Amino acid sequence: MASAAAIFTSRVLVIACVLVCELVGAAVGSDADPLQDYCVTDSSSNVVLNGFTCKSSASPADFSSSLFNSPGSTANALGVAVTLAGASNFGGLNTQGLSIARIDYAAGGLVPPHVHPRASEVLLVLQGTISAAFVDGSNKLYSQTLQPFDLFVFPRGLIHYSVNLGTGPALSISGFNSQNPGLSLIANALFASNDTIPDFILEKAFHLNPVEVELIKASFRG
Repeated sequence: MASAAAIFTSRVLVIACVLVCELVGAAVGSDADPLQDYCVTDSSSNVVLNGFTCKSSASPADFSSSLFNSPGSTANALGVAVTLAGASNFGGLNTQGLSIARIDYAAGGLVPPHVHPRASEVLLVLQGTISAAFVDGSNKLYSQTLQPFDLFVFPRGLIHYSVNLGTGPALSISGFNSQNPGLSLIANALFASNDTIPDFILEKAFHLNPVEVELIKASFRG
């Protein structure tokens, strides 16, 4: 039988998901408006819409998901796990202009600087103390320390990050006003792209010498 703590956490997650979806859904969506009530993703269908195939007949189960029931593994270099619910793994979200993510942090866990080119993001803290920040087009940093049930907005397309400031685990939920917000990790894009940016450009842009550039690139190669 589930413990009282597990039941409480599950209920909090459900409430958080509803709140974030309501907040994001109230904003002007970045995706095209659907022309029908829904289009549940179905890989076996021949009806294609928004890049996904649609079920000819949907059921109540298509509009629910258990993706966030278990924490993600934070046993990695960043100490963070992001579980994204989108149209590809939660069919009921297709054409709704929404996606949502569970973010688990180990102590000191970091979601590194990145951008979402197609969506704004609303972050809701559920556990722990999290610092969230973004940099605007004038290079001004907006940073805030958040406690459980605090919210923070990352405007669309701006570089942002979040980090667990506590000594224990932390948990947050993020909502996006796109079913495909996109993700570009800044450091990976610059130093670990498939066709790497020429070293002399990285040296000049970041005031690095050739040895330093190679050391950074080597760190991404593991």
